[in-house]
Amino acid sequence: MEQIAVFVDDAEHARRILAPMLAEAAAPTRWVIVGCAPKLTHRIGKWVSHRSRENWREQWARTLRQRLEPAFAAVPGEREWMVARAPLPEVSERLRRRLGADLRLLDARRPKLGATMAPVSADQPPAEDTRWSAGIAVATGMATVLALSD
Repeated sequence: MEQIAVFVDDAEHARRILAPMLAEAAAPTRWVIVGCAPKLTHRIGKWVSHRSRENWREQWARTLRQRLEPAFAAVPGEREWMVARAPLPEVSERLRRRLGADLRLLDARRPKLGATMAPVSADQPPAEDTRWSAGIAVATGMATVLALSD
């Protein structure tokens, strides 16, 4: 049985990435869906207790599962849902130790403009530096608007 761990932070984006894989899945597959909850800012973290933060993560994970469960309904195989509470390379390493070295990792997280995403595993090559991409996008957009207004 093939085993795939999918790292997800947005249901709609993950559904678009998983649609081709789920459509052609004929053999039973074990899917491990790892929810990567958004981080709370340090300003909010000062005012929220650890228990409240965990409750929020669990509620976020339930919502994610409700949105993604219909996509997996017609696919044969097992599904396991979990929330990442550690850095992603540690989570993927634990999953590989528990499920075997043949576990495939799929990063279905939504890329964020101007932010470098953390790698899913230690084997993953480092992401390119995208600090300037937000500024370039804004400048290009403004140049286009100015060109079209003339």
